[in-house]
Amino acid sequence: MNNQAKIAYFSMEIAIAENIPTYSGGLGVLAGDTIFAALNLKVPMVAVTLLYRKGYCYQKLDSNGWQVEEPVEWVVEDFLQELPERIKVDIDNRIVHIRAWKFEIKSPTNFGIPIFFLDTNLPENDESDRALSDYLYGGDQYYRLCQEVVLGIGGVRMLKALGYQHIDRFHMNEGHASLLTLELLEESRVGAGRQVVTEEDIENVKQQCVFTTHTPVIAGHDKFPMDLIIQVLGNREVFNRKDIFCCEGVLNLTYLALNLSHYVNGVAKKHGEISNLMFGHYSIDSITNGVSVTRWTSTPFQLLYDHYIPSWKEDNFSLRYALNIPKNEIWEAHMQAKKQLIQHVNRQTNIGMDQDVFTIGFARRSAAYKRGDLLFQDLERLKSIVKEKGAIQVIYAGKAHPQDREGKELIQRIYRAKESLKSEIHIVYLENYDLELAKLITSGVDLWLNTPQTPMEASGTSGMKAALNGVPSLSILDGWWIEGCIEGITGWSIADDKPKHESKNDSHEDAFWLYEKLEKVIVPMFYKEREKFISVMQHCIALNGSFFNSQRMLQQYVLNAYFR
Repeated sequence: MNNQAKIAYFSMEIAIAENIPTYSGGLGVLAGDTIFAALNLKVPMVAVTLLYRKGYCYQKLDSNGWQVEEPVEWVVEDFLQELPERIKVDIDNRIVHIRAWKFEIKSPTNFGIPIFFLDTNLPENDESDRALSDYLYGGDQYYRLCQEVVLGIGGVRMLKALGYQHIDRFHMNEGHASLLTLELLEESRVGAGRQVVTEEDIENVKQQCVFTTHTPVIAGHDKFPMDLIIQVLGNREVFNRKDIFCCEGVLNLTYLALNLSHYVNGVAKKHGEISNLMFGHYSIDSITNGVSVTRWTSTPFQLLYDHYIPSWKEDNFSLRYALNIPKNEIWEAHMQAKKQLIQHVNRQTNIGMDQDVFTIGFARRSAAYKRGDLLFQDLERLKSIVKEKGAIQVIYAGKAHPQDREGKELIQRIYRAKESLKSEIHIVYLENYDLELAKLITSGVDLWLNTPQTPMEASGTSGMKAALNGVPSLSILDGWWIEGCIEGITGWSIADDKPKHESKNDSHEDAFWLYEKLEKVIVPMFYKEREKFISVMQHCIALNGSFFNSQRMLQQYVLNAYFR
């Protein structure tokens, strides 16, 4: 095993392959793309996450669109290698034993990045502790805190047990992993022979830690009552450091990471600004997210790039030369990817979608703020667009969190619209959104739709995946799209420069401008000005695909956070 890694990347979820269901959505996919970028750039990295034997959830939708969840059945031993090392953590006066499973991704030159999945399902543990390896984002506060002890404290100890003695930087991908700072403080204190944690220990830990925050909503940050923290971790002397640990009887894991990191960033320029307003006493930089080009580019476009831009995999920025690819070949590659998607949809649903019909895609976690039903605010207006400008079909996918009733009701509203419009528009909601389905949809639709309430989209990456495949976005100006949208060149904004008569997030007004763009610009261009539409597709690739990729993102982490 290569134990020379300098960067330890900690994430509550990592999406590395369809058959390893240890992810729920964007955070895990970003983590996977980051690791693939590190492989591409030969960054000496090791990754740590948790093993979820029952996954996040397997989604089934009934005839009314109500989501029901089932455990995800998978055989861990078929995909991961069990390691012999064992470590222990103290949780609520119990000893919890932890093992690690290894998955390693390797480059053609045999450079590898190992990912360690921590697992408590061992016979020597209590039944409740064995269950800590069951579900991602499951259970109550106690369950979640115990999992985060395993990830943070257990993760640092496991790396030591595996021989990783000289990690330079611990990168916390969101606050779930921030309890690792507790273990690093203890290492510094004990190593110096001190009885209590000092400013020197705090400074030592800061120099080792990097923190990426993803959530622009205060309620979205993990926080626990100090009483629960003390119950689970014991009443440690360091908890008296109110400047690090406690605010009004609560430990907010985001603040813990902020207090003990030398570099902190948001995941888009706007999100960095919002984070600085949310956490006013901290200096928060921004590194806009990116996606893995080799992972998310469809086979037809990979072959096209191989022919015209041979260096595109090694140098993602060279995708700017997509402007030189003949338009007819761009369109041909797109139609091949679209054919794969439409065939899949028709096999799954028997709805009879047509490859030549303008197809809109909307696929992401089903949450109220993402407003997946904005397209259906005015059904008569939508029918009118179809009648006067050309046929439209829509493909939806995405899971709601099992405890998110609003997210589930959102799917139901889309189902009701689907039923109301069935004679005018083919609409499908595909079950069990995963990596494979995400690649099919982002590469196969004609337009990527994104409708979040501002400023709640920290970044978003689905539209970046679409751009790699020449699929333009129609999106609210939020997250990455503020940086990626050049109106009419790389795609279109919803309610871009139009005055708002009421609240900033008036869905009726946003829907009005969404219809305006579809009716007066996008649908007519698709059907009647195909050359112009393909030009937008080319600029998607050349301007957005060449920049909003994980290679550029990781280069910024290397320069700004890892080795400075």
